[in-house]
Amino acid sequence: MGQIINGKEVALKVKEDIKSFVDDRKEKKLKIPKIASILVGNDGGSIYYMNSQEKVANSLGVEFVKVTLPEVCDDIDVISEIHKLNEDDGVQGIILQLPLPVKFNEKKIIREISPNKDIDCLTFESQGKLYMGEPKFLPCTPNSVVTLIKSLNIDIVGKNVVVLGRSNIVGKPVAQLLLNENATVTICHSKTKNLKEVCKGADILVVAIGKPKFIDESYVNENTIVIDVGTSSFEGKITGDVDFDKVIEKCKLLTPVPGGVGALTTTLLIKNACEALKENEY
Repeated sequence: MGQIINGKEVALKVKEDIKSFVDDRKEKKLKIPKIASILVGNDGGSIYYMNSQEKVANSLGVEFVKVTLPEVCDDIDVISEIHKLNEDDGVQGIILQLPLPVKFNEKKIIREISPNKDIDCLTFESQGKLYMGEPKFLPCTPNSVVTLIKSLNIDIVGKNVVVLGRSNIVGKPVAQLLLNENATVTICHSKTKNLKEVCKGADILVVAIGKPKFIDESYVNENTIVIDVGTSSFEGKITGDVDFDKVIEKCKLLTPVPGGVGALTTTLLIKNACEALKENEY
C-alpha cells in the first residue's frame, strides 16, 4: 500500500516563512504585502476560492482586498479596475478570478494586468518568461506540484515524468517546470495512443484532466509517485482525477484530494505577493 503525500504539512512550512516575513516588516513599520482579487459575476466556485484566499492571507497578516463587479458590466469596466490596481503602489499582487462569465474577452482583460503584479502568472509576458526559463513569478498550481515532489527529497533529475493534461493553466506550465528540473517529460492527452502503458511506465505521474476518478490502479506501477491536480464535484464531494482508494493500494506515493496540491496553491500565491514586495523595493 502506498503512502499519502500531505500537502497541508508542506504548506505549513511555507506559511511559517510568510508569517515571519510579514511580522518582521510590521515590527520595523515597513509596508506589508497587499493582494487585490477581482471577481466578476457570482460564480460559486470563484467565490469559494476567493474567500479561501482571503482567509489564508489574513491568517498570515497579508492584506486582502476584494473587488467585485456585477456580470452586467463590460470589458472596459474590468480593465478600468485593473488599471487602478496597476497604479496603486500599495498593491503588490492582482488576482483575476477565472473563468470570467462567457460574454467577457478573457485574454484581452488578462493582458491589462501589470506583469509586475501578475502573481497568478496569467499574462502573456509572465508565461513567456516562464518558457524562456526566466520567470518573474512561478504559476501557483504547477509550482505546488513541483514543491510537493521536492518535499519528498526525491532527485527529479532524469526521472521519467508523465503529465496527463495539456491545459495552459496546469499541464503545459507544470511540464516546463519539471523540464527546468531536468526531468524527462512526456505530455499525454485525449489523443495519446496506448495511454495506460505510457502512464504505467512513469516514475512520476501528474494528472490534471478534470475527470473524476479517471485514473485507476491499471495506470500505475508499484513505484509510481502520483500527483493528483484534479478537483471535481462527484457525488456531492470534492474528488480528484485519481480513484484514490484503488490507486493507493498499488502506487508508492499519492496526493489526496482535498489535502494535496490544492492545500499548497493558495499559500504559494501569497508567497508570490511577498516576493513582489521585496523586488519592488530595490
